[in-house]
Amino acid sequence: MRATFDEWGEINMSGEIDTKSREAVIAVNLAAVEQHFHNENPDCIDKAVEVYTDDIVWEIPARGLVLRDKEAVKREYLGIFESMQVHQITNLYRFATEEWVFDDSIFEITLTSDGFRNCPFPVGTRCSMRLIHAFEMRDGKICRENGYEIWRRADDTARVQDDIPECATTEVFS
Repeated sequence: MRATFDEWGEINMSGEIDTKSREAVIAVNLAAVEQHFHNENPDCIDKAVEVYTDDIVWEIPARGLVLRDKEAVKREYLGIFESMQVHQITNLYRFATEEWVFDDSIFEITLTSDGFRNCPFPVGTRCSMRLIHAFEMRDGKICRENGYEIWRRADDTARVQDDIPECATTEVFS
């Protein structure tokens, strides 16, 4: 007999994997991340942070940021939103397990002010940022958000060499 996890992350000693429960947990996790991304804007930021647990850990290692409070994360996002013009977002991949959701995207932006704390480029730079999110999930909510940012100047053809899969979707903003 082997241990598995039921839909609430509890150990199930039956030895059988309940794929329906596993699929349900993954669907709930993907929906929470979708709600988070869909509401990452100044008007809806409260809905974006609503899917965080009270003990959220929000980390951006490349910029040396670790936040542990929903309100602090909200303020950080508002600063980011005010400091960039988004030209397009290309969603490459998103997949999940019962405990993690991963998202791989490319953001084409121009920095318009200094709201990106510890940003490696000056205001006015057009950037192509590869952004990998790793969301740790608990009970259908995000308890950890790690954002792995790979900053490149958009005109740096030596570094902007992304392999875009056929399944990728791109949203262009005016």
